[in-house]
Amino acid sequence: MDFFPVFLRVAERQCLVVGGGHIAYRKVQLLLKSNAAIVVVAPEICASLQQLADDKRIKIVQKAFEESDVNNASLIIAATSLSPVNAKVAEAASQLNIPVNVVDTPDLSSFIFPAIVERPPLTIAVSSGGSSPVLVRILRERLETLIPARFGTLAEFAARFRSHIKQRVGDATRRRHLWEQILYGPVAELVFTGQQLEAERQLQQLVDSVDQGAQISGSVALVGAGPGDPELLTLRALRLIQQADVVVYDRLVSTEIMELVRRDAEKIYAGKARSQHSMSQETINQLLVRLAKQGKQVVRLKGGDPFIFGRGGEEIETLAEEGVCFQVVPGITAASGCAAYAGIPLTHRDYAQSCVFITGHLQQDNINLGWEHLNVANQTIVVYMGLVGLPAICQRIIESGNKADTPAALIEHGTHQDQRVITGTLKTLPENVAHAQVSAPTLLIIGDVVRLRNKLAWFQQISPISSSADD
Repeated sequence: MDFFPVFLRVAERQCLVVGGGHIAYRKVQLLLKSNAAIVVVAPEICASLQQLADDKRIKIVQKAFEESDVNNASLIIAATSLSPVNAKVAEAASQLNIPVNVVDTPDLSSFIFPAIVERPPLTIAVSSGGSSPVLVRILRERLETLIPARFGTLAEFAARFRSHIKQRVGDATRRRHLWEQILYGPVAELVFTGQQLEAERQLQQLVDSVDQGAQISGSVALVGAGPGDPELLTLRALRLIQQADVVVYDRLVSTEIMELVRRDAEKIYAGKARSQHSMSQETINQLLVRLAKQGKQVVRLKGGDPFIFGRGGEEIETLAEEGVCFQVVPGITAASGCAAYAGIPLTHRDYAQSCVFITGHLQQDNINLGWEHLNVANQTIVVYMGLVGLPAICQRIIESGNKADTPAALIEHGTHQDQRVITGTLKTLPENVAHAQVSAPTLLIIGDVVRLRNKLAWFQQISPISSSADD
């Protein structure tokens, strides 16, 4: 380890920045976050630094650097474009044992700047000792996505209750387990979503439960898994999946996403296919209640978005009635995800000013829809679960007044590597799909926007099993 990681207090202490360009400006911005008293020395000053001086936030001495400029500094940064000047600054600083950083020159520096992830009051610093700045930047970007934006707020929240919990729970082991429940469980999620008062109420309930030796209640997160590609998960969905004790998942949740579940978590399949239900909806509802009341952190994982043809509303109704703490994490619904991966915009200024989502699910071999409302000019129709009833759906839409040559596309396994898109018209698509031997899940898109696929498809090559939308 060439550089020892420390945090310096520079508030109200003089920090000298030698250089007047944009690199110097970036370093000044960092120092300002620590309330340093900043002096900039340079013969030429960029507009951004001059603005800071005009705002009385920094002091500028517009002249060439001299060794005496370092005398009163507690910390020095050399950020000029001239190597001899930077070396002169480093030498002057070292003579007085003042910490100095020469930008992009670790050999002349007694300290270097790490990559910083800020969640005030938390600060995370990452460094490679100057050997690989690009690698450090990549790691910082990954940390930014993994650490919730309100993680610092959670730290402040925890600090407020630290003494109280220490007084109430004397045993160190039980106290540690309690903090794990708080920082990993629903209390933390409430803080992340800005529900401070409810978070305080539930924290107090946890403390009372531990103090009385009672079972700590769990919670349920109704999470949308998106259309399949794991990179389309939201950051919150990923975090909850990796923290869950139990994941109750549906048929449409991809294998790749289930690989993200914690290895020791319990996985319960609750999928439904046509005429094949692994468990009834009421059984699923009661299962979620029972698991939460056992003190477990439960993720109910559903393909797409749980509130769009996902029966998510029914499940959280039961949770609400049973007094179970829950939250809902939306996912990218199949309509937007699959359409995007197929190169078919659902709305377009020249083709469609509205879009409607409908379900093509058969009920007693019938599709009960208000077909007369689907004959709307410049409208895109998206049909979920429409594979089995595809011939009937296309025929009824034609009978409602839509032209038989209206472009249509069926997307099979949308956003997956084996995605296929079969195109045609309301008249020809059912036959094209029959020849393609398609399997669920699928999404049906009807409307003039389908014409754009040949131009906008990006995810895969155009399927050879298609007919022109102009047929």
